Amino acid sequence: MRHDSDSIADSHGRVGVERWVDGDATRAEDMVAEEVPAALVYNGFSHAVMMTTPQDLEDFALGFSLSEGIINEARELYDLEVVEHPQGSEVQMRIAGERFAGLRQRRRAMAGRTGCGLCGVESLDQIAGRPLGTVDARRGALQAGALSRAQAELHARQHLFHLTGAVHAAAWCALDGAVELVREDVGRHNALDKLIGAVAAHGGAFGDGFVLMTSRASYEIVQKAAAVGIAVVAAVSAPTGMAVRLAEAAGVTLIGFARGERHSVYSHPQRIH
Repeated sequence: MRHDSDSIADSHGRVGVERWVDGDATRAEDMVAEEVPAALVYNGFSHAVMMTTPQDLEDFALGFSLSEGIINEARELYDLEVVEHPQGSEVQMRIAGERFAGLRQRRRAMAGRTGCGLCGVESLDQIAGRPLGTVDARRGALQAGALSRAQAELHARQHLFHLTGAVHAAAWCALDGAVELVREDVGRHNALDKLIGAVAAHGGAFGDGFVLMTSRASYEIVQKAAAVGIAVVAAVSAPTGMAVRLAEAAGVTLIGFARGERHSVYSHPQRIH
């Protein structure tokens, strides 16, 4: 399962820049990553507008739907169409009636929440919007050298990052570290949603690999991974305390500071050899 993402032509542009070096300024052109609003519409009902890099929006919408518990399986997403507007993109989806009813009920329960978005939440299950579940302890055991191999392969495939320096990447890796899919986005959680959607679209099993992120490991990264059954999440930077606690509760092996031959395992180390 080795598939690169779509063309990145619409995901970056050229801008003028004044570069200063040792007190001297020169005019030049620079590549910058684009971000656009993308409205996620379910059965004609607008659920959320996300700022995202405008590539792989089909993967993003499917991955978001799975990681947020809007649907339980990819087959519950019946139709998907990306409609371009002058002000952004609209992803129109048709999902199973039972799932849409659940989504509407969830929206009613969330009415009135403001600010941090967690006000009034009393448990980790409520943060996820559905029961968190527990990742199968028998899945996701990494082979020796998998992390260092994945890092080397991912670096070579961060195409938009090499152009702009402004995006995160999420990689789906086999248990031996071979990188099978890469998705990039200005938002780390968007990159992961795109990756989850791509894995699901290609028929992958979430227990048969691991995720490598070029960002820190914050709680929403662990939350989204646990929601679909990903057993191992590795990040090149630090985790947050909430991410560690969530990973411990969900049975996810959380790895931080994955750099070369060095890494720190914060939860469920039995999967790392």
